[in-house]
Amino acid sequence: MSRRGFLKLTAVSATVAATPPLVARAAVPDVARAPVTQQVAMEVNGKPATLSLDTRTTLLDALREHMHLTGTKKGCDHGQCGACTVLVDGRRINSCLTLAVMHEGSKVTTIEGLGTPDALHPLQAAFIKHDGYQCGYCTPGQICSAVGVLDEIRRDVPSHVTADIGAKATFSTAELRERMSGNICRCGAYSNIVEAITEVQEGRA
Repeated sequence: MSRRGFLKLTAVSATVAATPPLVARAAVPDVARAPVTQQVAMEVNGKPATLSLDTRTTLLDALREHMHLTGTKKGCDHGQCGACTVLVDGRRINSCLTLAVMHEGSKVTTIEGLGTPDALHPLQAAFIKHDGYQCGYCTPGQICSAVGVLDEIRRDVPSHVTADIGAKATFSTAELRERMSGNICRCGAYSNIVEAITEVQEGRA
């Protein structure tokens, strides 16, 4: 066999070998790649909301993109910075790490639901008083997380620095710093944040 004949035979064999996968991919109907949507009903900031969502939509994207509640921020989108923290049924979670369809019937509170410019939540007022922010990007998550932290202490939920998990939970700077460690402030306003939350906890706000 000549060199030219060998090359032609090789090219034809390669084409034939590649054809079945191509045909198989082409045979897959488009419907298999279409997004699956689902109705999700929840209560957001005290108001009922029903959304038709792609089942892959995170709670964060449902709030920001579908309900236009942009106070909740998308920082890392990997659950590492805490900027997206909201309260779900009274407990703080990273909304970027959970799917919206998992919260059918849940009560969700975002920073917009905590207070208004005319009637601030005590923590919002304390953050302003103590300059608990600089750029402000992490602030909604910090405040929502702080609400959750104070509730955890009231419910005697222990943390990793609690000396006796069987005893009543107590408020301290060490406890506060540990419980708020999932919320990162890239501007470094941590001492002011601690002062703001401490004032609210002590009833001085």
